Amino acid sequence: MNRHRTSRRQFVAGTLAAGGMWLGTGCGKNDPNRREVVVYSSIDDVYARAMAEAFTTRTGIEVRLVTDTEETKSTGLLNRLIAEGNRPQADVFWSGDAMRAAILKQRGLARPILSEELKAYPDEHRDPDGQLARFSARLRVLLFHRDRVPESSRPKSIHDLAHPRFRGRSCLANPLFGTTSMHAAALFETLGESAARQFFQSLDSNDVRMLSSNGEVRRRVASGEFDLGLTDSDDASVALLDRQPVGFVLPDQDGMGTLLVPSAAVLIQSGPHPAEGQRFIDHLLSAEGEQFLADSSAAQIPLRRGLATPPMFGRPLTDLRTLNLDPDRLGRRLAELQDGFLRDWVASRMAR
Repeated sequence: MNRHRTSRRQFVAGTLAAGGMWLGTGCGKNDPNRREVVVYSSIDDVYARAMAEAFTTRTGIEVRLVTDTEETKSTGLLNRLIAEGNRPQADVFWSGDAMRAAILKQRGLARPILSEELKAYPDEHRDPDGQLARFSARLRVLLFHRDRVPESSRPKSIHDLAHPRFRGRSCLANPLFGTTSMHAAALFETLGESAARQFFQSLDSNDVRMLSSNGEVRRRVASGEFDLGLTDSDDASVALLDRQPVGFVLPDQDGMGTLLVPSAAVLIQSGPHPAEGQRFIDHLLSAEGEQFLADSSAAQIPLRRGLATPPMFGRPLTDLRTLNLDPDRLGRRLAELQDGFLRDWVASRMAR
């Protein structure tokens, strides 16, 4: 087994062996006073459950984990939390992107996070209102099939999706969901309304295919059905570890930068177990939590000071040109796009 494919059992055992800080006192699994925390998470199930099991082992607090589907990552759970409103069932929302966490904050559904762990994070990754915690990030990448894309034709920008040499041979996930929706909002914020619309029109003109999810982008590029796809760095990592014939590029390093996609946690306002929710967020923000996600097959990038960027990226995060936008701005922009341009763009693609 590859050393990056950390199983839940290995993670729990490893964190216990690393030191006593992962063990609670008097909180064994047979403790009659055992408590619980309810976590809604759009993180891939294997990583979310590993983190939850380590937390339970450490504290004795049971985690009731509710996860999202691959196709509707974050969106389904976000809508569920909004629908629950002032009668939430969840204590924590652990989102694969900070933008949707910010939407909960804007709707008054987040409460302040009072965590000493936040002191280890740079100011640029901290919420000025203290109502969401950003940590373990991914990058948006261009995944290509090595046998079909020679070195001389390797893409350098997301605009290469619309290059004539990739006509009908490139793909991306549905931009109404997941990190592709965050990327769309980021383009409208960075390029401006006119240029962003032109970008999506160029995708139409080049017959770029819209797929159901980032995972499907990975699978269909790896199979050779497509030459090029826009996806997340964790999908690239999984494909490389599976020895699939792919490579990846961090796009726009000579321009606007590669979009940084931090994970985020929200402590839900009026959640049933606020103290346990706060402890679970401390767990996510800890050095051990970020290190696990960095060492796993997801190869997530720690934002906490003192932890190394996974080697697959070739250099530290600080040496990369990244597009790191305010999640509040992105959340507001996405709300506009989902009720307007993006809704219409997706509908036109599905009608073909």
